[in-house]
Amino acid sequence: MPKADAAKAEEASFSPLEWQVVQLARQDSLATLREPGRWTRLQRLIFGQKPDPRLADKRLEALRQIAVEAWHRSYDVHSRRISAFRSAGFTEAHLERLLATIAAMRGSPKVRSFA
Repeated sequence: MPKADAAKAEEASFSPLEWQVVQLARQDSLATLREPGRWTRLQRLIFGQKPDPRLADKRLEALRQIAVEAWHRSYDVHSRRISAFRSAGFTEAHLERLLATIAAMRGSPKVRSFA
């Protein structure tokens, strides 16, 4: 592998925690990308608190959001999510690797854990 390609691949690597966030995002719906509205707050009041999938770490949340959208829409990711992803410190190489990995995995069945 040429040095430039090896450097680009190393630059675009994700940590095990980041890959775990990508896998967890597969289970999230597109609705988790929106701020909770009045209806959601009323449902929580009546039926109890539902876990909030949003992450406290801004970098991981930007990764989760773009991953959720990629799991549902493949390469058709909103430019606002891409901007937030880049603002969180990820590069174009990260984006390419993430989208290509998710696109390759979209056809495989979801793995469910009953643990």
